Amino acid sequence: MTEFTSDVKTIFHNDEVVFHVLSDLSKLELIKDQIPADKIRDFAFDSDSCSFRVDPVGEVKFRIVDREPNKLVKFKSENLPFEVFLWIQLVQKAEKDTRMKITLRADLNPFIKGMVSKPLQEGLEKIADMIAVLPYDRI
Repeated sequence: MTEFTSDVKTIFHNDEVVFHVLSDLSKLELIKDQIPADKIRDFAFDSDSCSFRVDPVGEVKFRIVDREPNKLVKFKSENLPFEVFLWIQLVQKAEKDTRMKITLRADLNPFIKGMVSKPLQEGLEKIADMIAVLPYDRI
């Protein structure tokens, strides 16, 4: 498995509020208009999964497979030619100061790894940046 990790991001909300939003994907309804349509299309979700189309990959689906209250939300990919796991880890440092890191583990063969490593790392950072600035108090 190849592992990618985001930089640690600061979220200016407490871990309980952040976890409440990130562990229920149906809450994405409130912010779906903020997702760039030129990057992600056909975005759909329910409380436990989300799917979207990304060129040139095609449809990607992630399902929540584990939740640890206020600490962790773990996802597993579906509809991909290789297995992908993604963890969102939360640690509260102080009131309204939660640190978040995203880890992605993918079962990549050496040929694919060379082609997708840089885009995966960049995409992971963009996702982490977006998650860090969500309006958690309004979701």
